[in-house]
Amino acid sequence: MASLKIPASVPSPAEDSEQLRKAFAVLFVRTRGSNGEFLMSIGRNGNDHHLIFAGWGTNEALVIKVLVHRNAEQRKLIRETYAATFGKDLLKDLEREVSGDFERALLLWTLCPAERDALLVNEATKMLTASNWIIMEIACTRSSHDLFMVRQAYHSRYKRSIEEDVAYHTTGDFRKLLVPLVSSFRYEGDEVNMTLAKSEAKILHEKISDKAYNDEELIRILSTRSKSQLNATLNHYNNQFGNSINKDLKTDPTNEYLTFLRRIIKCLTCPEKYFEKVLRYVIKGLGTDERALTRVVTTRAEVDMERIKEEYQRRNSVPLDRAIAGDTSGDYEKVLLALIGHGDA
Repeated sequence: MASLKIPASVPSPAEDSEQLRKAFAVLFVRTRGSNGEFLMSIGRNGNDHHLIFAGWGTNEALVIKVLVHRNAEQRKLIRETYAATFGKDLLKDLEREVSGDFERALLLWTLCPAERDALLVNEATKMLTASNWIIMEIACTRSSHDLFMVRQAYHSRYKRSIEEDVAYHTTGDFRKLLVPLVSSFRYEGDEVNMTLAKSEAKILHEKISDKAYNDEELIRILSTRSKSQLNATLNHYNNQFGNSINKDLKTDPTNEYLTFLRRIIKCLTCPEKYFEKVLRYVIKGLGTDERALTRVVTTRAEVDMERIKEEYQRRNSVPLDRAIAGDTSGDYEKVLLALIGHGDA
């Protein structure tokens, strides 16, 4: 359930590339009118005006119009056509022409999903403390095929495997859990073995009751079972033992690993609730976390943004577009609103 608005009739990649090239080559001329008033005109130097300043700028509105209203395959073709036509890398031109949070949003969006996720994982492993949350989020909310494509993109771009970098940059229980998660290739179908669900619900309950949170059996179940199978197992858990598994994992709210386990389960079974919570915290916290906001919007716009918006409205009694508009501004605000399908963006 994506929110992204794609025009019914989309221009060819050649036309879109030409429009982007024009957007990067706007001549702004500062002039003085006959009444002495300073004016800003575009590509204009009339006889009745005195030239004060001339320089090149970017038509950000045109960039948004082209890139933000194209799906992943269309954006890929635009990048290829732009390179073939102008001999330039569109991403490098974007880096040169725009800046700040607006630049970050456009760059992440223009990358194909697998490249984008590979970049996010690589950035996470380079942080002073590896950002386990981002790695986990990508490992648990992508389909098996999508995660496979991320691993391929990572290998191609960084000449190393994701597993190798995640293992190197994490330690202890986090490493024990994250490496199999990023390596996973789950069955994606709807078939469920109810006998297995019941027996594995019992295994999970035993491990949690014994506080064996890093047990290999617990990790095996979370990192290998299909999402349909996991949902059945967790439903059995709730029915058999009277509590949801996440409630039983809240015995020590200060334990970061237990918080991590709860987020994994939320990502695997109800991603829209996970992403709603991320958005709520980054928007309502002390100062907006623009990097997290950009990450969620650019990675979910083509996936499940409608469900996330519905969950945000239900949980906060405020539409997501209004929350974003209240916490951002300028071209950055415009690109985020366009990506979540806001009517005026």
